[in-house]
Amino acid sequence: MSRANNNKHENYEILNLIGYGLAKFDMDFVREFSFKTKQEFFVYLVNTGIAKTVGTIKNRQDLFDPFFDNARKGWWQKGNTYIHRKILIDSLFGSEDYKSYANIIKLYLDKKISSIDTINAKLISPILKSKFKQLQDTGKAAELFFIQNYQSIHEFKDGFLEDARTFGDGYDFQVDVFQKAFLAEIKGIKSNYGSVRLTNNEFLKAQEYKKDYALVVVSSLEDVPKFSIIFDPVSNMNFTRNIILQRQITFNYKSFTWESKY
Repeated sequence: MSRANNNKHENYEILNLIGYGLAKFDMDFVREFSFKTKQEFFVYLVNTGIAKTVGTIKNRQDLFDPFFDNARKGWWQKGNTYIHRKILIDSLFGSEDYKSYANIIKLYLDKKISSIDTINAKLISPILKSKFKQLQDTGKAAELFFIQNYQSIHEFKDGFLEDARTFGDGYDFQVDVFQKAFLAEIKGIKSNYGSVRLTNNEFLKAQEYKKDYALVVVSSLEDVPKFSIIFDPVSNMNFTRNIILQRQITFNYKSFTWESKY
């Protein structure tokens, strides 16, 4: 068996975005790219190298069709197998209309392909650019999958989830199960093979809480995600200590008496 899954298309993320846009907005989405038919749009994406075949794009729309109230069934027989992909895109762009959503695709195309007259990514807002970067963050995708599915983990069944990500205290979530509290640190891997690392803060927290600290690895994010859970990871995994020195650049302003002008 191959250690890594190399069968995924190199433009996996953008194909998911396009499939989502087609399923949700249909021709309103297509017309934002100055095409009158889906077929013209599909052929354009193939000619620019975004997809290998027209069928690739149709399949991506089929994947998202069942999750939207449209006349198409798509891959309904797959059930919620791929719902995690919709949830990730929803979390970033679910509130966007078809015009601003199409700008996300244009942003990608502007970076991927040069000299495209139909693309004007300069008009895209800074926050949409920031959200686009988040789409490529495997950590965020893994965290969202954990939030939706953590109760499928035996030790967390019937537990209450508390979000600790903003605290930066060495773990992402606390899961309260009856009178017991577990700390969970979530890591994401695109395929079924890859490495993970703990920050010094995470390592110390795992060392402190031992069996009540769980390292949750969500692998195969580009296909059907699955959990690997290691409790007391410091004792049960052979971590290698690395020291990375980073230079931080700051810009300081002199001391000043700040007076309100309002």
